[in-house]
Amino acid sequence: MRRADRLFEIVQFLRRASGPLTADEIAAELETSRRSVYRDIAALIAQRVPIRGEAGIGYILERGFDMPPLMLTSDEVEAVVLGAQWVLAHADQGLARAAADVLAKVAAIVPERLRAAIEDPAVITPPRWSERLDAGVDVARLRAWCLQGRKLHIGYVDESGRETERTVWPFLVGYMDRVRMLIAWCELRGDFRMFRTDRLSTIEFRDERYPEHRATLRRRWLAMMQERRDAEATQNRRD
Repeated sequence: MRRADRLFEIVQFLRRASGPLTADEIAAELETSRRSVYRDIAALIAQRVPIRGEAGIGYILERGFDMPPLMLTSDEVEAVVLGAQWVLAHADQGLARAAADVLAKVAAIVPERLRAAIEDPAVITPPRWSERLDAGVDVARLRAWCLQGRKLHIGYVDESGRETERTVWPFLVGYMDRVRMLIAWCELRGDFRMFRTDRLSTIEFRDERYPEHRATLRRRWLAMMQERRDAEATQNRRD
């Protein structure tokens, strides 16, 4: 690996990390020596990359640092293209337009040698085979209410055809291949619920903010889902 590539990878590795990384961890990731990592870190700091390190703890990259956009790797460009393809086929119109804009911006800034990965990609996602059944639902506004932490009052029809009304605290919109899901805390049930957007019969967008932090709800829901997966895996092993 060229030294310039290694310096870039160190910055990316530190950016992805959730905590300090030791020189040994960085060396193992890059398949190089600890001494090389020390030299590379010193070179990055000399170039004013805001890396902080403390003996026995490790290195961290301070927030707010950004690398020049031209330093995308071929794999990173293909990852952007693949993700944008999926969004174009399966997301709501607002996100689909944003995905197209992202591809245009990336194509404008990458070197010529990487442009073919955007204009004639080697990756593809399945197309959308049928029309969305939730065409009348303003999914972009649902996303906005999730981000703003505001309540919804919804009418919902379950798979048996029974309709209920409830007030919910939305915090995520899930995009699957064929359906979209609104994930929320339900005041009626006092628990997390997932609602198919094509079964929402009515939606009232309320200005009232719900009392929980959206990030807290998301973490609790993800932890609950992980517990369920672990319990299912344990049961399958017993069977």
